[in-house]
Amino acid sequence: MAESKIPVDLFNPGQVFACLGFMELAEVLLGDAEAGFDWSDPGQVWFLLKAQGNTTPVEAALDYLASASAERVTPAGYVDPPRKKVEADDEDEADEADEVDEDADMEGPTPAARNSETFPAKVANALSLPVRLSAPGRPSIELGHWADGSSRNTFKLYSGNRSAKRIAQAMLTGTPKKHKGKKAGKLEYKGIVQLWQESKAALAAKPFDVLTPLGGSFNFDPRGAWTALDAGYSPDMQKHGVAASPLVNLLAAYGLEHTRPVESGVRQVRYCAWSGLLPVSLARVAFQGGIPSLPARSFRFELALSGKNKVVTFAQQENTHERP
Repeated sequence: MAESKIPVDLFNPGQVFACLGFMELAEVLLGDAEAGFDWSDPGQVWFLLKAQGNTTPVEAALDYLASASAERVTPAGYVDPPRKKVEADDEDEADEADEVDEDADMEGPTPAARNSETFPAKVANALSLPVRLSAPGRPSIELGHWADGSSRNTFKLYSGNRSAKRIAQAMLTGTPKKHKGKKAGKLEYKGIVQLWQESKAALAAKPFDVLTPLGGSFNFDPRGAWTALDAGYSPDMQKHGVAASPLVNLLAAYGLEHTRPVESGVRQVRYCAWSGLLPVSLARVAFQGGIPSLPARSFRFELALSGKNKVVTFAQQENTHERP
């Protein structure tokens, strides 16, 4: 088995969620994944990940994401609603329509290849459709916890006029510049593909520390979170990107496919980091604090509001359960 060891900030909820994403992706790509945290070094907490094969699981996951493409997952027979019509002189609404219409597949019947025989939610919302990531010759994965039709909280943070597919694609391949409403060849914001191409060694060694301005995200990385009051202005209105990690945002979304943090009170959220390696099925439970006998640290954070969006904030540690 091969092992990866990467630094992680346990007070950054998105990084912990992204560790779960690395674990889930290693399980799909390599098999027999085991994961856990090591805080024996007072100066640095580490995330440990083991899986089958000779390639380290973190590098395998990064290489997969750097070659993946995104498409929407729809229920059988799904047809997109009509695109929004706005007056040309209404700049704000025109911008909003452009945001929605940038998805080339948001018009007319959805190709059958993207339909799914099963669908998690009772109703399919065009902006909240699950996303399938696929790479040549490798298994595909689906991101769509925000469309979960079960009794679990969907933990959907993003809102507004961006589709999940558009956000996922931006995290993967960056965001092209727009010139008079049309996409130009140059990038305005980088994605995982560009970061992987520029510095594979840095991204593999410290994947959560490589930041870049983002035009939009799933709102899991508190380093890119803002409110207009805190920032002194609204960055999105000025088309300003806020630096964060596209990898944290994408992997955090995938990490919550099979587990969720525990929500209580008004936007209060709790999660746990456990000590030692666990198989995937037990790690999902340990993340929720469901194994009391396990050495663990629990954290709590508040979901802040930025317009209609919920954004993750940095956490505070609640307690530590260590072996006597």
